[in-house]
Amino acid sequence: MRAAVAWEGVGLAALWGGSFLFMKLGAGAFGPVALAFVRVAVAALTLLPLLAWSGQAAALRQHWKPIAVIGLINSALPFLAYSYAALSVTAGLASVFNATSPLWGALIAWWWLGERPTGWRVMGLAIGFAGVAWLAWSKVGQPAAFKAGGSGWAVVACLGATLLYGVSASATRRWLTGVPPLAVATGSQLSASAVLALPALWFWPTVMPGATAWVSAALLGAACTGVAYILFFRLLAALGPRAITVTFLIPVFAVAWGFLFLGETVTLTMAAGCAVIVAGTLLATGLVKPGGPPADRR
Repeated sequence: MRAAVAWEGVGLAALWGGSFLFMKLGAGAFGPVALAFVRVAVAALTLLPLLAWSGQAAALRQHWKPIAVIGLINSALPFLAYSYAALSVTAGLASVFNATSPLWGALIAWWWLGERPTGWRVMGLAIGFAGVAWLAWSKVGQPAAFKAGGSGWAVVACLGATLLYGVSASATRRWLTGVPPLAVATGSQLSASAVLALPALWFWPTVMPGATAWVSAALLGAACTGVAYILFFRLLAALGPRAITVTFLIPVFAVAWGFLFLGETVTLTMAAGCAVIVAGTLLATGLVKPGGPPADRR
């Protein structure tokens, strides 16, 4: 059982790491808005039959308002931000910034839910955000960073997306505790599809995307979003909050996919920044306690 859970975690990290590859392959042809819409629409179509089969549709109808908000802040806006970032930063770098999601989650939970962290966790937040600042400055500190095609706004978009992930985690705990997760996942993708439908129609590419872009968008929605949600919920059921540790494996796969399929390289700054961010996140989330055994997150 433990081995099966571990392999599911690796599979989830591989899928989520692949999302950065597929965004990179599809963003240029679709544009950020249309790609984000195709992603959530395909994910919704993937999850709807599972929701009907599970008998959890009533939960979606009962809690549709908070689920709709989660769809906006956990899917529509972050997916749009990452699709935009894919136009000017590598898949590997975007995934490293994505690894800051638990940092934002801990910070927002402290501010919103009153979950005051211990001294070690505060230190972890400081270390993690120092790593973010260092890595971000290596991109936005360049003179042309915020000019057309520069990486400055892409870095801002990545960090804005992870901030929204942190907000949505606390919002889900505040408003949707006890609601079946499949109902939340499906409803959030339906909500995100509704939010992005008209903007996607407005910004739909004038030149029809090619086969590679369509396949990338379809896999991004069905596998990296729809199937990934199913695996994540299974991990949550088996591991509880410890399932968040899968976040640390995502950059490994994203960098590997970027290297294999896009010829991307890993800089020393990126690797060092990722190491600092992960170290800070381990402390900030309580997954590691210096001087004692690993935190029990059951």
